[in-house]
Amino acid sequence: MKLKDVVDSYMQKVPEVREYCERCLKTERWYGNVVLMVVDASFTSIGLNYFQAVVPKVEKFRKEFVETGRIRALEDLPPANDAELENVWRNKRSWQMAKSVASHLAKIKGEKKVDDRGALIYWAKHARLEEWEKDPVGQIKGVGINSFQYLRMMGGIDTVMPDKIVKRVIAEILAQANMKMPATDIDFVYLMDKMAQDTGYRAIELCWMTWLIQSEAGMSRMEKYSSLLPKI
Repeated sequence: MKLKDVVDSYMQKVPEVREYCERCLKTERWYGNVVLMVVDASFTSIGLNYFQAVVPKVEKFRKEFVETGRIRALEDLPPANDAELENVWRNKRSWQMAKSVASHLAKIKGEKKVDDRGALIYWAKHARLEEWEKDPVGQIKGVGINSFQYLRMMGGIDTVMPDKIVKRVIAEILAQANMKMPATDIDFVYLMDKMAQDTGYRAIELCWMTWLIQSEAGMSRMEKYSSLLPKI
């Protein structure tokens, strides 16, 4: 089969994906709150179920720390009390990662005289995939290539995360189109950029599609979490 025909058959299952990706690229996920995006990325980094484990805990953090005004901006997260944070999410590494990312973005915020969104967007625009391990964010403990790419996506970059679900679905698509999977994560990202150009979709849309067509309790995540997705 032609690659575009195969990709079309998958994308037709997730018609709302463009809308969700549009919000991501506008740095508007989680009500446009960058602290929540950083916390989301740090929780997601340890590989638990996103909708069942990560989202409820980010929401709990939002209610207890953001809505109450205790953490209003990036610079408020690094000095926050660890024990109180761990009452929300018990993984120390996640919090160390979140605090370190927030600290770096707060530094950009001060230097460039921008707000939280401006800091994330500035970082994402200047961060280079090819040199992700040398990037100040890439050097933070807990930040792998997936977290790095996830943060770039939320900062407005049309790219993909080379995580296991994305790779599994794309491998299925490539097999149907008689194409080979690349050997490295970076080459995989490049391949998805090329797939996007060849099929008329954005790379980020192909990435989100792979997550949303997964089944949980006999229905796709798109169906199961239809009321939740527009909020995050």
